[in-house]
Amino acid sequence: MSINIHQLLLQEHSKKQTDRIVRYIGNDKTRFAELIELFFKGEYRITQRAAWPLSYCVRAHPELIRPYFKAILDNLARKDIPVAVVRNTVRLLQDVEIPRRYHGRVMSTCFEFIQQPETPIAVKAFSLTILGDLAARYPDIRSELKLIIEEQWEHATPAFRSRARKVLKAL
Repeated sequence: MSINIHQLLLQEHSKKQTDRIVRYIGNDKTRFAELIELFFKGEYRITQRAAWPLSYCVRAHPELIRPYFKAILDNLARKDIPVAVVRNTVRLLQDVEIPRRYHGRVMSTCFEFIQQPETPIAVKAFSLTILGDLAARYPDIRSELKLIIEEQWEHATPAFRSRARKVLKAL
């Protein structure tokens, strides 16, 4: 049975609809390619709505994102993308094995997100997790990460502090 993902994204933006799309895609590379095409090239609302099921598909089947890593990171670097796209992209990055050639780029992006006051708290929390995971491979970033957490601690939200505690404990 074929489902039009674009139509589903237009119809409704809900957890129920997201789950329906994720179930339909499963681990099918062709269906995932259709979703990611909408994520990259759909109109604003479609791009925004595609971000949620995309992150859930990748959480369930991390191998699906491998061919799109560079494109995902290029998209994340754009300044004109919706916050939902940024949030869901960073969310999916915390759930996958990031290819080694992208480690530096991902670390720079995450450090930037954490340090920008206007970054939404969820993006900061996901960035902390990613950096905490990468710190296991790159001990040199540990002191910078600790310093940034300490600098932000006093004015940080409870969500940031909670995630920061976990990262600091793992370091």
